[in-house]
Amino acid sequence: MPDIADSYRLDKQQARRAFERAAATYDQAAALQNEVGNRMLERLDLVRLRPARVLDLGAGTGEFSQALRKRYRKASVVSLDIALNMLRHTQNRGGWLHKPVCVCGDGECLPFADDSFELVFSNLMLQWCMDLEPVFTELRRVLAPGGLLMFTTFGPDTLRELRASWEAVDGYTHVNAFIDMHDIGDALIRTHWAEPVMDSEYITVTYPGVRTLMQDLKNLGAHNVTAGRPHGLTGRQRLQQVEQAYEAFRADGVLPASYEVVYGHAWSPVALPATHPVEVSVTRMQPRRPASDG
Repeated sequence: MPDIADSYRLDKQQARRAFERAAATYDQAAALQNEVGNRMLERLDLVRLRPARVLDLGAGTGEFSQALRKRYRKASVVSLDIALNMLRHTQNRGGWLHKPVCVCGDGECLPFADDSFELVFSNLMLQWCMDLEPVFTELRRVLAPGGLLMFTTFGPDTLRELRASWEAVDGYTHVNAFIDMHDIGDALIRTHWAEPVMDSEYITVTYPGVRTLMQDLKNLGAHNVTAGRPHGLTGRQRLQQVEQAYEAFRADGVLPASYEVVYGHAWSPVALPATHPVEVSVTRMQPRRPASDG
C-alpha cells in the first residue's frame, strides 16, 4: 500500500469521470453546497467591486454562475468546470438570448490570457486540488491587478465521523485529506496575494442512516478517488461494520455529518509583492445556522 501522503493523492481523471456521471443528480443533493455558496455571495455585499469579467471556478451545474450574472448584470460571466456534463446543465440555465459562456478546463492550468478577470468566485472546488500553490499562481495570472479572489473549501474536520467509522473497519483511505485553513493562507502568501483573509465555521448535516449520506456523496460526484482507496467492491459485511461504527455518533435519533467550511479571499496585487513577511488574518467562526437533511 502507498505511504500516508501518497494514499491521499487524488486521481483527477477519476474525479472528472465521477462528476460527469453525477451531473444529472447533483442539484438534488447540493443543499450544503448551495448554502455555503449563498453565504459567500453575502460576503460580496461588503466589497465595492464592479467587475466587467467574472470567472466562476468549478461552476458545477451553474447555480452560482446564474447568481453572479444577476448580481453583475453588465459583466461577462465565464463558467469553468472539469466536467463537460456539468456545463451542459449550466447552459440550460441561460435564456435563449443570453446563453452562459462555458469552458471545460482544469483549475491548475487555466485556458485564459493574463489579466482576464476582475473577480474569481470559487465555491467548494479547491478541495479537489492536492497542491494549492499552482492553482493560486494560475489564478493570480488570470486575475487583473486589483481583482478579487473569493473562495470556499473544506477543512480537515470535514466528514470526520465517516472517516473514523471507516478507519475502524479497514486500513484504506475512504475520505479525502482536506487542507488546513492556516496552510491555505500560507499558500496565498507564498504566491504573493495581497491582504489574504481566512475564516471557518462548522456546519452539521444530519441523516437517518449512513447509507443515505453515502448516496448523497455519490449523487454529488464526491467519490473516493484517493490513491489508497480499495480497488475492489465493498462487500455487504464491511458496509454493515461501517454502519455499526457510525452508530456511536448518533444523537437525537439522527447521524451527524460534520463539515468544516473554510472561507477565503485575497486581492491580486497592484504593485510587486513586498519583500517583508506578511501575516494572514485568520479567524474561526461558529455556525450561524446548521443545514440539515434528515
